[in-house]
Amino acid sequence: MVAVWARRQALATRAAGVQVEVASSRAPLALSLRMLRRREGFDLLHVHGLAAAEAVRRARLPVPFVVSLYGPDVFGGLPGGGESFEASATAPPGARAPSLALRMARLTLAGSEGAAALAAGRGARETRVVHLGADLPARTPRPAWQPAQASRPPTLVTAGGLFARKRHTDVLKALAVLSQRHPSLRYLVIGDGPERIALEGLACRLGIADRVQITGTLPPEQAIERMRSATVFVMPSTEEAFGVSYVEAMAAGVPAIGCRGEPGPEEIAAAGDGFMLVPPGDVERLCQRIEELIADPHRLREAGLHARETVAEHFTWECCGAQTAAAYEDALC
Repeated sequence: MVAVWARRQALATRAAGVQVEVASSRAPLALSLRMLRRREGFDLLHVHGLAAAEAVRRARLPVPFVVSLYGPDVFGGLPGGGESFEASATAPPGARAPSLALRMARLTLAGSEGAAALAAGRGARETRVVHLGADLPARTPRPAWQPAQASRPPTLVTAGGLFARKRHTDVLKALAVLSQRHPSLRYLVIGDGPERIALEGLACRLGIADRVQITGTLPPEQAIERMRSATVFVMPSTEEAFGVSYVEAMAAGVPAIGCRGEPGPEEIAAAGDGFMLVPPGDVERLCQRIEELIADPHRLREAGLHARETVAEHFTWECCGAQTAAAYEDALC
């Protein structure tokens, strides 16, 4: 998914007036960059993830570079992180010097103030917060579920890799509790990963397998469409430097729930309403937050309207493009 939002950020920056070229290759990243430099030339290089930044450092190109840290690599490169194909393909096994790359980078872009502080602690000489964004639908849709709409049961949704840090297990446990009072409640899981078999097994043990659908990886447009047709976006994950999926759901009027104490969720929640936080691992509080929404259609609608307003004001791609363009200008000064 990183390649998706990285490209989207590049397009938004191009729309802001910067001449941007998006390059990807299955060849080693350093070799690809040298070839691109000889063929077309560029004034500034923007790479995504610590591993890609380390490859650029080793390439010793005679141009400044900017690095983005929007995935869990800012926490230490944990599995399920946000590195592009080029980054993961070229990262030397057991690489131990990511801070050298951050010290050499002209500027480090982070998805939140908390992530920027973590990057500074890992050696970044200068940081800048640039929020990723979402496209706003042409008009605010009605809430995905109302009590009279028996054909459309209330649905929780999570979109992201199936890794332990995403805490899908907490949502499954909450669903098992809430299903006793809300027998039509469903859980849609968009994504794939090493936790899939474990999650399917837990759903069976909890007796809710018939209420859980794991779609696997979907094309980005289809994933967003499915996500936006749900009732509440729920992802109480940890190591969240930002969390694009939250704002993608909120843009369509779907309120979201994240984990307290995480850089991205805390910053999104502070920006406006429509986003709720729960303590990490607190299934009881998670149940409370979900039920507050699905049991009260008026509250659900208000939360959805506020969620869209929060994204419109703070987390559009237009805003991201302008912020990124300003960062490039500063990096070249």
